[in-house]
Amino acid sequence: MRLERELMRGAGPVAVLKLMERGEMYGYELAHALTQRTGGILEMGQSTLYPMLYNLQAKGLIASRWETLDSGRRRKYYRLTHKGKRRLAADTAQWNAVARAMARLGIVDGAAAGADSLKGVLA
Repeated sequence: MRLERELMRGAGPVAVLKLMERGEMYGYELAHALTQRTGGILEMGQSTLYPMLYNLQAKGLIASRWETLDSGRRRKYYRLTHKGKRRLAADTAQWNAVARAMARLGIVDGAAAGADSLKGVLA
């Protein structure tokens, strides 16, 4: 099951920021990690991921650098900025509050709405 466009619009950026919390990643690595760590729920292609990365960078939430591999191929790596870390903390708190509220309504399993529900999905 993949998320509808509107849900992905809200979940995608915070998920990408969360993945970069551990360290910098390049685009394909991000796309693969999103698919693997979310069981395909947050799978996104290049046409979704790269505009999102450009937008996050324009907002100052991530920064990028180019690296040339031994093969001569260039790869662009993305990392969280201090502003991005603050945004991730705020967004995580909001997502956790929404998950708890949905659990109270019986929409999501209470265990899934634990104190660190976003961490559990992307850990």
